[in-house]
Amino acid sequence: MAIFKGAGVALITPFKENMEVDYEKLEKLVDYQIENGTDSLVICGTTGEASTLTHEEHLECIRVAILRAKGRIPVIAGTGSNCTETAIYLSTEAMKYGADGLLVVTPYYNKATQKGLITHFTDIAKEVDLPIILYNVPSRTGCNITPDTAAILAKDVDNIVAIKEASGDISQVVSIVQKVEGRMDIYSGNDDQIVPILSLGGQGVISVLSNVAPKETHDICERFFKGDHKGSLDLQIKALPLINALFSEVNPIPVKKAMNLLGYEVGTLRKPLTEMEEGHAQILYNEMKKFGVIS
Repeated sequence: MAIFKGAGVALITPFKENMEVDYEKLEKLVDYQIENGTDSLVICGTTGEASTLTHEEHLECIRVAILRAKGRIPVIAGTGSNCTETAIYLSTEAMKYGADGLLVVTPYYNKATQKGLITHFTDIAKEVDLPIILYNVPSRTGCNITPDTAAILAKDVDNIVAIKEASGDISQVVSIVQKVEGRMDIYSGNDDQIVPILSLGGQGVISVLSNVAPKETHDICERFFKGDHKGSLDLQIKALPLINALFSEVNPIPVKKAMNLLGYEVGTLRKPLTEMEEGHAQILYNEMKKFGVIS
């Protein structure tokens, strides 16, 4: 049932100086991730600034990532929207391009009821022959997928197969595990909760950290799955200061800065996001150095 097992990167979208998408740089980032052990690419999610991409840019990023990955690892396309018809459009187009799965966020701003969420996700799923990962991030959307709703979707919709849980509420994750009865895989949506969610039977993480430290993020998961729980936890704890620095301002502001510090020249951010505050940037640099991603 799992689309992937391990570390999936929530990939950034690189921009040129004129703020056009840098598709050539995107290809290089895809290669960098695959060469460093990342288990799956998640394109055009929150970290990819999907909310400021045009539909044409959004779909071209998906197409470029799929072509560059060449089947080496799964490519999961972020195709969520607060408009059900728009989400269906993006999802069906991503399917045509050859995406291996879809990441579909809860509708934001208009804040559907639980009944509305079931209708929204079911309508999208009916239009595609791809596995779907629900994306629950209520701090951004103002809308939470309850464990009961997750259980209904897991039982009633065959191709809704997983949930990216970024609520930060471990008690809610435990309840989801209990209620879905093995019908739905769970991925951590928070880098500081990878090991806790793996310990609950999670299949991995969809990770911001993996942009900066792909090998280490992969290793947290791989060590756990191989039974080296202490080694996995040790690496999770070691990464915690860097994770905190990567979320010292709203994502993806810090991770874009981090990639530029690594020399990838991924450009700046589309407004209303702005460049990282100097003090936060210095802390980020220091933590990257301590962690060993900058020599």
